[in-house]
Amino acid sequence: MIVFDLGCDQEHRFEGWFSSSADFERQLKQNLLSCPVCSSTGVRRLLSASRVNTGKTGRELAAIPRGEPAVRDAGHYANFDGARLLKLISHIVENTEDVGRAFAEEARKIHYQEAPERHIRGIALPQEVESLREEGIDVVALPVPPHLSGKTH
Repeated sequence: MIVFDLGCDQEHRFEGWFSSSADFERQLKQNLLSCPVCSSTGVRRLLSASRVNTGKTGRELAAIPRGEPAVRDAGHYANFDGARLLKLISHIVENTEDVGRAFAEEARKIHYQEAPERHIRGIALPQEVESLREEGIDVVALPVPPHLSGKTH
């Protein structure tokens, strides 16, 4: 999955989730995209800063009440409330291999067919994410709650 910051001709900002950059381009050309606020089909991709989930510090973890899902950014994702986002992230965590800090290296190996194709997740520095995107490797950052981030598969 890849997430793009989008905007409409009425200056509303929102996010769109796509299977690839090509999928976004196809939907845009076919006028399948519309603003969730005003329904305008004058949608365009906006520049956005890379966002990488690097984990939480002990102090940040202590501030989260126990037993509550830590998906606090749900409003940032168009058409996703906290429960839906948590379900999506749980599915991704259950169906991907955690490669930890070797994420950028493994993503490149998979992309260049030097390693078997598989679904991975891990941690990358913002510079690494930018470099991967420049090479045409689609990556997306997700707000993985602490209670799910320790799962290895």
